[in-house]
Amino acid sequence: MQLLGSIFIAMDTCKRCFVLSLAFLVFFFDDSGTNVFGFQGEELIETMADEVLDHTPHLTARQGMYNVEELEDDDDWQMVQTKGNQFVVNGQPFYVNGFNTYWLMVFAADLSTRGKVSELFQQASSVGLTVCRTWAFNDGQWRALQKSPSVYDADVFKALDFVVSEAKKYKIRLILSLVNNWDAYGGKTQYVKWGNASGLNLTSDDEFFSHPTLRSYYKSHVKAVLNRVNTFTNITYKDDPTIFAWELMNEPRCTSDPSGDTLQSWIAEMAAHVKSIDAKHLVEIGVEGFYGPSAPARTKFNPNSYATQVGTDFIRNHQALGVDFASVHIYADSWISQTISDAHLQFTKSWMEAHIEDAEKYLGMPVIFSEFGVSSKDTGYNSSYRDTLISTVYKTLLNSTKEGGSGAGSLLWQLFPDGTDYMDDGYAIVLSKSHSTANLISLHSTRLAIFNSRCSWHCRWGCRKKNSLEIFLNHDYL
Repeated sequence: MQLLGSIFIAMDTCKRCFVLSLAFLVFFFDDSGTNVFGFQGEELIETMADEVLDHTPHLTARQGMYNVEELEDDDDWQMVQTKGNQFVVNGQPFYVNGFNTYWLMVFAADLSTRGKVSELFQQASSVGLTVCRTWAFNDGQWRALQKSPSVYDADVFKALDFVVSEAKKYKIRLILSLVNNWDAYGGKTQYVKWGNASGLNLTSDDEFFSHPTLRSYYKSHVKAVLNRVNTFTNITYKDDPTIFAWELMNEPRCTSDPSGDTLQSWIAEMAAHVKSIDAKHLVEIGVEGFYGPSAPARTKFNPNSYATQVGTDFIRNHQALGVDFASVHIYADSWISQTISDAHLQFTKSWMEAHIEDAEKYLGMPVIFSEFGVSSKDTGYNSSYRDTLISTVYKTLLNSTKEGGSGAGSLLWQLFPDGTDYMDDGYAIVLSKSHSTANLISLHSTRLAIFNSRCSWHCRWGCRKKNSLEIFLNHDYL
């Protein structure tokens, strides 16, 4: 226990050292959460936290993590950037533990459900989650943002304003997706309907990618969102550091052109368009990560043969100018089999390692696994398996992080607050009902705090403290 005493001595050295100290102890934990002293991880962390809160008033023992509302000064709330194959903020590393909740804007549009947005951000921040991916689109549907091309519902736009402003309160950054490949919330199908209503003769939803009129509709939407002035903060979206990145499209596919040329042309044009309006924010595509014709040797990592026929091409797509980081999704249960098996875990690990390697070797950029999860509707599902899958994702990322690699983060699909179960697609995680999962998320957030903490990069730890840092950064319990 002498190590614990030396850790607490360091508290006055730097306000953020407590987060780092907790992270030290995480490296003692095996997969069951037990550490070498015989304590359970959550019990030990919360006991430690209670002992030192008086010395670090900006911290809280809530889920063993810190109070993010007070952790950052406004001067520190700056744009996320890339430096080589890593994300940085203020020159400091920024590794991501995040989540998806796609419906935030729609819930914020109704005062009876708006509170769920705040509740979600509070719960996410309590376990150290720092990035949320959500929709900045709803095209021609119920509570539509864009009712028709370039015609917007003022109240729904104000709802999106609320989401952005509320995210900042909890120091959660947003990846905002700009259109859907799928029918939900309108998507490219709605754009084709609008085109036909204007007199075009469109026969395929994939003409969204190729027809100049539909491209112009999308460009206008991009312009409207990026130039939007938030009615709550008076900050233009394109100037707001709360926005982590713009996503061109959720899971684009163009099956009518398996060569990938049509989608590649669209990506190149739209990435350049976004950058022409907003050169400050990062841009990502939103693809699922399937390998295509440009890298035939890598197609062996695809989950099935059909993945090569959907018009996407992971390496080629991310070589387009204006694309700043790579996105990959992981759904072994829908791509391989809806019956749970260890093969899903093996696929997840190899899928991730292949894309991390490509991001380093060919792209020179970070990669975020921006959707991953497992459905409770799958045959053989149980919460223990879900935790094992999440742990597999986290450990694979940490193996990259330890080496300064391209594995920059992950976003769970998906996090829900209490009382929203009726929206569950099978993948929802309600933290209050999933204690083991919440603890796993919190521990991963704490581990990442080592790499994001200013202490670990600037405080030039002396004697025992510096040696301890070096030991734990290379500890095998990851």
